[in-house]
Amino acid sequence: MNPLVDPVGVVHYLVVGAVLFTAGIVCMAVKRNALGVLMGIELVLNGANVNFVAFGSPVLRADAGPLAIDGPVIALFVIVLAAAEAAVALAITLNFYNNHSTVDVDRADELKG
Repeated sequence: MNPLVDPVGVVHYLVVGAVLFTAGIVCMAVKRNALGVLMGIELVLNGANVNFVAFGSPVLRADAGPLAIDGPVIALFVIVLAAAEAAVALAITLNFYNNHSTVDVDRADELKG
């Protein structure tokens, strides 16, 4: 098996999805900036999207018909939710910046509510 000659299969997509997911988890754990944490969340969601599309692939599922769109539909739904999440999170981050002049997540423990 030569990886330079073999066609791209479902396993390759699953590996890319796992790498994206892991990079997002590391980014969320390491970053102190709220925008960096948001980028990590987006990486996690994109890794999950790649896996949804790979698992919904007709190559993987022998019983799938010609219109096997389960994975892409779920991925599209996750993209819409990620866009809404990003808009709300950016609004919260801007409000926090206006009140505290920083977007450092360690300062968020000063919030009252």
